[in-house]
Amino acid sequence: MFKKILIANRGEIACRVIKTARKMGIKTVAVYSEADRDALHVEMADEAVLIGPPPTAQSYLVMERILQACRDTGAEAVHPGYGFLSERAAFCEALEKEGIAFIGPKVRAIEAMGDKITSKKLAKEAGVTTVPGYTEVIKDAKEAVEIALEIGYPVMIKASAGGGGKGMRVAWNDNECRDGFERSTNEARSSFGDDRVFIEKYIEEPRHIEIQVLGDSYGNIVYLGERECSLQRRHQKVIEEAPSPFLDEITRRAMGEQAVALARAVDYQSAGTVEFIVDSKRNFYFLEMNTRLQVEHPVTEYITGLDLVEQMIRVAAGEPLSFTQDDVKLKGWAIEARVYAEDPFRNFLPSIGRLVKYMPPKESEVVRVDTGVYEGGEVSMYYDPMIAKLITYGATRDRAIAHMRDALNEFFIRGVAHNISFLAALMVHTRFMTGRISTNMIAEEYPHGFHAADAPHDDPALLIAVAAFLHRRYMDRAAQISGQLLGHESTVSNDWVVLMGGQSYPVHIDPAEGGYDVDYMGETYQVRSDWQFGQPLFKGTLNGTDICIQVERRDLHYRLFHWGSQADVMVMSPRVAGLQALMPEKAPPDMSKYLLSPMPGLLTKIAVQIGQEVKAGEELAVIEAMKMENVLRADQDARVAKILAAPGDSLAVDQSIIEFE
Repeated sequence: MFKKILIANRGEIACRVIKTARKMGIKTVAVYSEADRDALHVEMADEAVLIGPPPTAQSYLVMERILQACRDTGAEAVHPGYGFLSERAAFCEALEKEGIAFIGPKVRAIEAMGDKITSKKLAKEAGVTTVPGYTEVIKDAKEAVEIALEIGYPVMIKASAGGGGKGMRVAWNDNECRDGFERSTNEARSSFGDDRVFIEKYIEEPRHIEIQVLGDSYGNIVYLGERECSLQRRHQKVIEEAPSPFLDEITRRAMGEQAVALARAVDYQSAGTVEFIVDSKRNFYFLEMNTRLQVEHPVTEYITGLDLVEQMIRVAAGEPLSFTQDDVKLKGWAIEARVYAEDPFRNFLPSIGRLVKYMPPKESEVVRVDTGVYEGGEVSMYYDPMIAKLITYGATRDRAIAHMRDALNEFFIRGVAHNISFLAALMVHTRFMTGRISTNMIAEEYPHGFHAADAPHDDPALLIAVAAFLHRRYMDRAAQISGQLLGHESTVSNDWVVLMGGQSYPVHIDPAEGGYDVDYMGETYQVRSDWQFGQPLFKGTLNGTDICIQVERRDLHYRLFHWGSQADVMVMSPRVAGLQALMPEKAPPDMSKYLLSPMPGLLTKIAVQIGQEVKAGEELAVIEAMKMENVLRADQDARVAKILAAPGDSLAVDQSIIEFE
């Protein structure tokens, strides 16, 4: 077995590999860019090596710097994680020449399967069902349109070396095909250093289901069940689960056998994933093979009881698999939610900055948190916006969902925007709960983006009762410390008004042992908690049922977060509430004459000039953030008066870029 391995990656996957290596008694070496000098994976590893400036093209993607780090530290093997160099055959080959083991498949498999065009050809030869399409390299936008017309719209334009939703566009007509070709090639070049793209038929109402395979150097290959990865936004996975609520045993076995046949065709050694697209009749088509560990691998680990990172290390060290296909048993249900630094209420725009507060839920047998961040650390504009992966397990799908809902309630993050509200809303969505999902579900259910109204609380009385508890607790404390005079002691009223969502809710609050009894609309809510001032999580019971609500006191109101719903609540005396209703509302400033940056990022292009007349929908500027290009377009006809920023500028959220007349 190896004594020391280097992890050629960063963030949560680097931390994940370090945990398993530590469990196996293997020392670890971390590599880091200048932006990651204080990162968690650097702190966790036994050794750490600086490999360059923040941009990935100058650090994590520079093979020679990784190789030199191996030489300097004496690392015997390299685990590439996912992304970066994980599917670069040249990297694997360079390691072999140095006598360093690559904890992944061999060069032949990476070359064959890592390239989507080549992999589709091999899949056909191996008898694997494939999606109709054009698998040759496309030279320009004109040829892309010609091919799309032959296949028939809609089509999917995809980067040959792509992954993670980057370099992918759906086109429904010629104009979208031309634009999609340009964007896909640009993103592919930026993210993977390879701008080749191909086109295939876009299957409507599809499911994205993948099979985990594992092979060793002795010809043993098994499949470890499937993962349902259909809940996606802009081709980026959001929620994954294992097993799939859609597959039957016959389809599962057929997909698994085809995945093994494909892996065997390239003598696959290590963990890998064969991805399929599945239609409403359970017809399945090969999509691609990822010759690496997947982001969503923890759900497979939960239902199989296997540590996939450990299996990869053992295979790379020359050990045979210790089990056969007949030994693989799937038990229970697991769900993974990707917690991103993005603002779902601003069209999911990425957020960067310092994690002022970071309190993940407590890990247990049914809750797991994979992360590469910590409280006080930073989310950088240079890398993927993932904060953590939250994984829950249950004997049934319903129990796994229930554990996920509870864990999301406890996940407290402040300092950057995050998507926990959105994740929580998905957990209670009827289509998700009944398993009627597809890769189109999010676009169909939230066609105009995600808004607070999309996550209404199904029991507002709970929020009202907790808000009443909080305010009464504060008022009782104030009465005790405000300077009492004998015979003139302060008393706290039992009658209050809770203001929430533009509505007023009269409540009566009586002290009780361990909390308060809150009378609202003729019902009594027994709220019990040992909550202390300043604690961000309110844990207690409501009428005997456990509850956990995130709470913040902001000046005169309380912000409550529960089940994906966020509410700003004020509690006032009846007299003050009456006066509050008469107060005028301050209108926000009119910024309609400005193009504002919707996110922090790098301004890469200004597409207009001063004095130019622009039409609604016309491209105005391009911002690059977290390895994705974001095109800003005019929402109405206008004339450019001033250009307030230049290409190369680093923009803040809501920074003015263009002023219109």
